[in-house]
Amino acid sequence: MINTKEGLMTIEELADYLKVSRRTIYEWLKDKKIPAVKLIGQWRFKKEKIDAWINNECRPKNRKLIRA
Repeated sequence: MINTKEGLMTIEELADYLKVSRRTIYEWLKDKKIPAVKLIGQWRFKKEKIDAWINNECRPKNRKLIRA
């Protein structure tokens, strides 16, 4: 369940939301791939930022055309 009072998710809630393992979330944190904040030694995630991150990751990347 997402903490709607503050709009913050725990690692467990985020893993459930994204349907990935907690280990995957920790790897993304280690590699600084996911938006997060650490509060009193615990990671928290804003749902709005996670949704924006997902949308950004799903967009096609700019690709250069190679002409022969």
